[in-house]
Amino acid sequence: MKRTLGVCYYPEQWPQSQWAEDAQRMADLGLTWVRIGEFAWARMEPTPGKFDWAWLDQAIETLGNAGLRVVLGTPTATPPRWMLTKHPDMLALDQNGQPRGFGSRRHYCFSHRPYRAECARIVTALAERYCSNPHVAAWQTDNEYGCHDTTLSYSAAATHAFRDWLAQRYQSPQALNRAWGNVFWSMDYASFDEIDLPNLTVTEPNPAHVMSFRRFASDEVVSFNRAQTDIIRKHSAAPIAHNYMGQITDFDHFAVGADLDIAAWDAYPLGFLSDRLPATPEHRKRFVRQGDPDFQAFHHDLYRAVGRGRWWIMEQQPGPVNWAPWNPDPLPGMARLWAWEAFAHGAEAVCYFRWRQASFAQEQMHAGLLRPDSVPAQAYEETAQVAAELAQIPDVSTARADAALVFDYASAWAWETQPQGRDFSYFRLVFDAYKALRKLGLNIDILPPDTADLSAYKLVLAPGVATLSAPFLDALAIHQGIALIGPRSNSKTAEFAIPLPLPPNLPGLTATVARVESLPPDVPVPLTAGGNFLHWREKLEATAEVIETTEDGWPALIRADGLHYLAGWPDEAAFTRLLTSLCHKAGIETDPLPEGLRRRDSATHRFLFNYNAVPVEWGGEIIPPAGVSWQPHQA
Repeated sequence: MKRTLGVCYYPEQWPQSQWAEDAQRMADLGLTWVRIGEFAWARMEPTPGKFDWAWLDQAIETLGNAGLRVVLGTPTATPPRWMLTKHPDMLALDQNGQPRGFGSRRHYCFSHRPYRAECARIVTALAERYCSNPHVAAWQTDNEYGCHDTTLSYSAAATHAFRDWLAQRYQSPQALNRAWGNVFWSMDYASFDEIDLPNLTVTEPNPAHVMSFRRFASDEVVSFNRAQTDIIRKHSAAPIAHNYMGQITDFDHFAVGADLDIAAWDAYPLGFLSDRLPATPEHRKRFVRQGDPDFQAFHHDLYRAVGRGRWWIMEQQPGPVNWAPWNPDPLPGMARLWAWEAFAHGAEAVCYFRWRQASFAQEQMHAGLLRPDSVPAQAYEETAQVAAELAQIPDVSTARADAALVFDYASAWAWETQPQGRDFSYFRLVFDAYKALRKLGLNIDILPPDTADLSAYKLVLAPGVATLSAPFLDALAIHQGIALIGPRSNSKTAEFAIPLPLPPNLPGLTATVARVESLPPDVPVPLTAGGNFLHWREKLEATAEVIETTEDGWPALIRADGLHYLAGWPDEAAFTRLLTSLCHKAGIETDPLPEGLRRRDSATHRFLFNYNAVPVEWGGEIIPPAGVSWQPHQA
């Protein structure tokens, strides 16, 4: 499949007389895709029931006449002000009962049924009008589900919908009481109508109640999105995408992705390093203008899995952003590197955000490919370079990985519900495992938690999965390679109880987690073979073979044939050592890389990416700062 570039554009924000010039410049730059419309409800429907399509018709025609293909977004992330007047109870409420009000975006509750009906109405109108338009070649639903902590709502609408969800799941209050263990603290309910949302309690709410609410909230996002995809598919055969974000686990992206053709995500490497990623001050300083060397790649692999092979970057950072604690200017070359790294991981398209920097409103400090005065910004020329290079190597197909890593959104909810240690983070645990594999020079596939076939992988990792699914356990039982499970895996039932038999309860592995402890960052547990457990360790009673121990004498790594269980959270040195050994056992060749240099093998080429601000020599080649190198595989 040919790889392409695109950009996000907001014609409603610029004079119509400027559109044709913008479109031609986009085409001349080598762009293929232009995303429009996702924030324009107030222009599409200025007053209730009164549509104005003339401007959008003209915008699409202008872009299409320049040879560009349009991604048309549904505008449901930004309901107009008249919508709130019409539905004053449509706002989400935060956990303290405060409304998430009008004046920015995403000011709606997923559970508000009248607002859903309004969304269905505008999506139907869009789909009917543009389903046959030759220039509309793809669709996007809404924008960044969950952004600004908007997945969880504690509104009256959410309360009513949650009670209905519970009634369908449990059928009777008595069954719910048994499942949740409500005998504890006299929490029994006589009716579903007695059940409120798990906020504003005196102390922590029942974790089973919280976990049910998290599952419900995720299901609400899924059904909200499905309502839109169902409408679009009735009218259009063009593919449908949604643009997810980085390190957002509030809803199950795999479940949303089941109703989509393409998984897209919005990549802001410098914003993520500054705002979201746990890192040492030294690490942040070293990569402040480049981004973390593994964070983007992790999400590329994750969303390739969510999209079942089809994925895009819908928004790629081109320059400084406006929303992070600090917003540095990317090192020259990084806009090119980020794009090529995405293509090496199988992206079909990379679209920059945005075409022209706005001179007004909330994002006026967010850079675009053009400055507000329409002069090219730094990333403009880098985009032109990528476009020219794509003409030389247009088909960058993915290669099957030897190693796979399970990612489970429900486990993120579980360990947020009951972290047991202040710094326990499911995302961070999985990301540590990913980084360790990637530093060894490996390709990694990310798998959903219900994966039923592991036969393609020599090495499979499943750290921190709270409840291992039956399909995965069945696949694990017949897996012929090496598997590393844990820590904290299979340690809860689906109803958030400690299971019996006690964890890990893995096929063929005789071991019991007798007790666990979470530890402050300055209390490591040394391993006899080197490195430490940090944050979390488990004390195992095991008759399985002990491979490694802690210095205080407890099993750290045990195995039965190829199945291994890890009884703690390794630091970087320990993870690298452990995975190097397991790769050797699995017959996987490792190639430890210098700090900041990363490798990715496509089906046809080997790529090297230098995230450093200084040159790096590797394999007899000097790779410049922010440099990208590729060579075809040797026959």
